[in-house]
Amino acid sequence: MAIFDKFTKKDAPVEAPESLQIDAQPGIGYAPVSGRVIRMTDVPDKVFSTEVLGKGCALWPDGDVVYAPASGWVASAMSHAVSIKSDGGAEVLVHVGVNTVNLKGKGFTTFVSEGDRVVAGQPLIKMDRKVISEAGYQDCVVLAISNSDELADVELTAGYSEKVEAGAPVLKVTF
Repeated sequence: MAIFDKFTKKDAPVEAPESLQIDAQPGIGYAPVSGRVIRMTDVPDKVFSTEVLGKGCALWPDGDVVYAPASGWVASAMSHAVSIKSDGGAEVLVHVGVNTVNLKGKGFTTFVSEGDRVVAGQPLIKMDRKVISEAGYQDCVVLAISNSDELADVELTAGYSEKVEAGAPVLKVTF
Protein backbone atom coordinates (compact mmCIF):
# COMPACT_ATOMS: atom_id res chain seq x y z
CA MET A 1 0.00 0.00 0.00
CA ALA A 2 1.32 3.39 -0.96
CA ILE A 3 1.53 6.02 1.77
CA PHE A 4 -1.44 8.07 0.52
CA ASP A 5 -3.73 5.10 -0.27
CA LYS A 6 -5.34 5.24 3.16
CA PHE A 7 -6.53 8.78 2.36
CA THR A 8 -7.80 8.06 -1.15
CA LYS A 9 -9.05 4.48 -0.87
CA LYS A 10 -12.73 4.28 -1.76
CA ASP A 11 -15.25 1.97 -0.16
CA ALA A 12 -15.78 -1.28 -2.01
CA PRO A 13 -18.91 -1.27 -4.15
CA VAL A 14 -21.99 -2.76 -2.49
CA GLU A 15 -22.95 -6.06 -4.05
CA ALA A 16 -26.53 -6.21 -5.27
CA PRO A 17 -28.87 -8.59 -3.43
CA GLU A 18 -30.21 -11.60 -5.32
CA SER A 19 -33.03 -11.06 -7.78
CA LEU A 20 -36.55 -12.27 -7.07
CA GLN A 21 -37.82 -15.08 -9.27
CA ILE A 22 -40.83 -13.61 -11.10
CA ASP A 23 -42.56 -15.10 -14.13
CA ALA A 24 -43.24 -11.59 -15.44
CA GLN A 25 -46.28 -11.05 -17.63
CA PRO A 26 -46.82 -7.99 -19.85
CA GLY A 27 -49.28 -5.52 -18.37
CA ILE A 28 -48.63 -6.54 -14.76
CA GLY A 29 -46.87 -4.31 -12.26
CA TYR A 30 -45.16 -6.21 -9.46
CA ALA A 31 -44.62 -4.89 -5.93
CA PRO A 32 -41.18 -3.25 -5.85
CA VAL A 33 -40.86 -3.89 -2.12
CA SER A 34 -42.57 -5.95 0.59
CA GLY A 35 -45.05 -3.93 2.59
CA ARG A 36 -48.56 -2.56 2.96
CA VAL A 37 -50.28 -1.38 -0.24
CA ILE A 38 -51.93 2.04 -0.37
CA ARG A 39 -53.82 3.87 -3.10
CA MET A 40 -51.92 6.54 -5.00
CA THR A 41 -54.38 9.13 -3.69
CA ASP A 42 -53.18 8.33 -0.15
CA VAL A 43 -49.49 9.00 -0.80
CA PRO A 44 -48.39 11.87 1.50
CA ASP A 45 -47.04 13.90 -1.44
CA LYS A 46 -49.36 15.95 -3.66
CA VAL A 47 -47.30 15.30 -6.79
CA PHE A 48 -48.15 11.61 -6.44
CA SER A 49 -51.53 11.76 -4.68
CA THR A 50 -52.99 13.98 -7.42
CA GLU A 51 -51.61 11.51 -10.00
CA VAL A 52 -49.66 14.22 -11.82
CA LEU A 53 -46.91 11.66 -12.44
CA GLY A 54 -49.38 8.90 -13.31
CA LYS A 55 -51.71 6.33 -11.82
CA GLY A 56 -50.46 3.50 -9.70
CA CYS A 57 -50.06 2.67 -6.03
CA ALA A 58 -47.54 2.85 -3.21
CA LEU A 59 -46.30 0.66 -0.40
CA TRP A 60 -45.21 1.33 3.15
CA PRO A 61 -42.14 -0.89 3.09
CA ASP A 62 -41.07 -3.64 5.45
CA GLY A 63 -37.74 -4.17 3.75
CA ASP A 64 -34.93 -2.08 2.37
CA VAL A 65 -34.41 -3.50 -1.13
CA VAL A 66 -36.45 -2.08 -4.01
CA TYR A 67 -36.91 -4.38 -7.02
CA ALA A 68 -37.87 -3.79 -10.66
CA PRO A 69 -41.67 -4.00 -10.98
CA ALA A 70 -41.43 -4.81 -14.70
CA SER A 71 -38.92 -5.88 -17.33
CA GLY A 72 -37.56 -3.28 -19.71
CA TRP A 73 -34.91 -0.60 -20.15
CA VAL A 74 -33.83 1.92 -17.51
CA ALA A 75 -34.78 5.35 -18.84
CA SER A 76 -33.31 7.17 -15.83
CA ALA A 77 -31.74 6.25 -12.52
CA MET A 78 -31.19 8.47 -9.51
CA SER A 79 -30.30 7.55 -5.97
CA HIS A 80 -33.95 7.46 -4.89
CA ALA A 81 -35.84 6.80 -8.14
CA VAL A 82 -35.69 4.66 -11.26
CA SER A 83 -37.78 4.98 -14.42
CA ILE A 84 -38.24 1.94 -16.67
CA LYS A 85 -39.62 1.78 -20.20
CA SER A 86 -41.29 -1.61 -19.88
CA ASP A 87 -41.36 -4.23 -22.61
CA GLY A 88 -45.12 -3.74 -22.90
CA GLY A 89 -44.81 0.03 -23.38
CA ALA A 90 -45.75 1.25 -19.90
CA GLU A 91 -43.41 3.88 -18.48
CA VAL A 92 -42.86 2.77 -14.90
CA LEU A 93 -41.54 5.07 -12.17
CA VAL A 94 -40.34 3.69 -8.85
CA HIS A 95 -39.78 6.49 -6.35
CA VAL A 96 -38.49 5.88 -2.82
CA GLY A 97 -39.69 8.23 -0.12
CA VAL A 98 -41.29 11.63 0.19
CA ASN A 99 -38.90 14.54 -0.42
CA THR A 100 -35.93 12.16 -0.27
CA VAL A 101 -34.34 14.02 -3.18
CA ASN A 102 -33.20 16.40 -0.42
CA LEU A 103 -30.91 13.65 0.94
CA LYS A 104 -28.77 14.05 -2.21
CA GLY A 105 -28.12 10.31 -2.39
CA LYS A 106 -27.36 9.76 1.29
CA GLY A 107 -28.93 6.52 2.48
CA PHE A 108 -29.33 5.02 -1.01
CA THR A 109 -27.36 2.56 -3.09
CA THR A 110 -28.43 2.26 -6.73
CA PHE A 111 -27.65 -0.95 -8.62
CA VAL A 112 -28.68 0.15 -12.14
CA SER A 113 -27.84 2.93 -14.57
CA GLU A 114 -29.57 4.64 -17.46
CA GLY A 115 -29.65 2.34 -20.47
CA ASP A 116 -29.41 -0.91 -18.49
CA ARG A 117 -31.70 -3.81 -19.32
CA VAL A 118 -33.61 -4.99 -16.22
CA VAL A 119 -35.93 -7.89 -15.53
CA ALA A 120 -38.84 -7.86 -13.12
CA GLY A 121 -37.53 -8.71 -9.66
CA GLN A 122 -34.01 -7.38 -10.23
CA PRO A 123 -32.70 -5.16 -7.39
CA LEU A 124 -32.78 -1.47 -8.29
CA ILE A 125 -32.08 0.38 -5.04
CA LYS A 126 -31.20 -0.36 -1.44
CA MET A 127 -32.45 2.25 1.00
CA ASP A 128 -31.35 2.91 4.54
CA ARG A 129 -34.72 3.43 6.21
CA LYS A 130 -33.04 4.74 9.37
CA VAL A 131 -31.26 7.51 7.43
CA ILE A 132 -34.55 8.46 5.75
CA SER A 133 -36.44 8.50 9.06
CA GLU A 134 -33.76 10.39 10.98
CA ALA A 135 -33.80 13.08 8.27
CA GLY A 136 -37.54 13.51 8.92
CA TYR A 137 -38.76 11.92 5.69
CA GLN A 138 -41.20 9.10 5.00
CA ASP A 139 -40.08 5.97 3.18
CA CYS A 140 -43.23 5.30 1.13
CA VAL A 141 -42.29 3.51 -2.15
CA VAL A 142 -44.34 4.76 -5.11
CA LEU A 143 -45.07 2.71 -8.23
CA ALA A 144 -46.44 5.07 -10.90
CA ILE A 145 -47.28 4.45 -14.55
CA SER A 146 -46.14 7.81 -15.87
CA ASN A 147 -47.78 7.41 -19.29
CA SER A 148 -51.10 6.22 -17.83
CA ASP A 149 -52.97 8.97 -19.68
CA GLU A 150 -51.97 7.22 -22.94
CA LEU A 151 -53.20 3.80 -21.77
CA ALA A 152 -56.69 2.31 -21.55
CA ASP A 153 -56.47 1.67 -17.78
CA VAL A 154 -54.23 1.22 -14.76
CA GLU A 155 -55.95 -0.83 -12.08
CA LEU A 156 -54.87 -1.63 -8.52
CA THR A 157 -55.22 -5.41 -8.19
CA ALA A 158 -53.94 -5.78 -4.62
CA GLY A 159 -56.32 -4.94 -1.81
CA TYR A 160 -56.06 -1.56 -0.09
CA SER A 161 -53.87 -1.92 3.01
CA GLU A 162 -53.03 -5.50 2.01
CA LYS A 163 -49.61 -6.74 3.04
CA VAL A 164 -47.73 -8.12 0.04
CA GLU A 165 -44.31 -9.54 -0.62
CA ALA A 166 -41.94 -7.93 -3.11
CA GLY A 167 -42.69 -9.39 -6.53
CA ALA A 168 -46.42 -9.92 -5.93
CA PRO A 169 -48.71 -8.57 -8.67
CA VAL A 170 -50.24 -5.23 -7.57
CA LEU A 171 -51.19 -3.40 -10.80
CA LYS A 172 -52.81 -4.34 -14.10
CA VAL A 173 -52.10 -2.10 -17.08
CA THR A 174 -54.41 -2.28 -20.09
CA PHE A 175 -52.94 -0.98 -23.32
